[in-house]
Amino acid sequence: MSVRVSLVAAARSSSLLAERFDDDRPLDQAGWHEVQLAAQALVPLGAAELRYCSPTARSRATGEALGYAPMAQPALRDCDMGRWRGLTLSDVAAREPAAVDVWLADPRSAPHGGEPLLAFITRIGGWLDTRPACEGSIVAVAEPAVVRAALVYALGAPPSTYWNVDVRPLSTITLTGLPGRWSLRLEAGSR
Repeated sequence: MSVRVSLVAAARSSSLLAERFDDDRPLDQAGWHEVQLAAQALVPLGAAELRYCSPTARSRATGEALGYAPMAQPALRDCDMGRWRGLTLSDVAAREPAAVDVWLADPRSAPHGGEPLLAFITRIGGWLDTRPACEGSIVAVAEPAVVRAALVYALGAPPSTYWNVDVRPLSTITLTGLPGRWSLRLEAGSR
């Protein structure tokens, strides 16, 4: 029996220009407004038999606002960015340009002292691969970075593909399959 997992990117907690690494701020006003606008399309996903979320404040709040009553999953946490936590990419690039270059070029590197990109993608893939087979579906609200990592893992794409995937707040992807054998499912039209 295959598993159907819909991943919903959490609503925003700051302007996209102020996105910070490993940020756990709650939804901002724009985020709450976006959830209200997207609710009609996203609420039906809450009929899933299993409902999860990342342990971040904005993922939990997004799931609750959509009526999912999700269970927090520590494995769905964002990438551990070590000493870069709370900083923007611009902040880090100004302070440690060589470290940023290494980090972007080598998915096994962790110049920030946290989790390498490859380990992050593998962790998210491990979560996917351990979802129980169920008659219906699964929905999970997570940070955009988690959704990107899940997509890269599911498609068996090289880790560098991670940098080419743009996941906007409240966007969704649906993966179907079995452990180690996932497919991306695109839905026709709007819901």
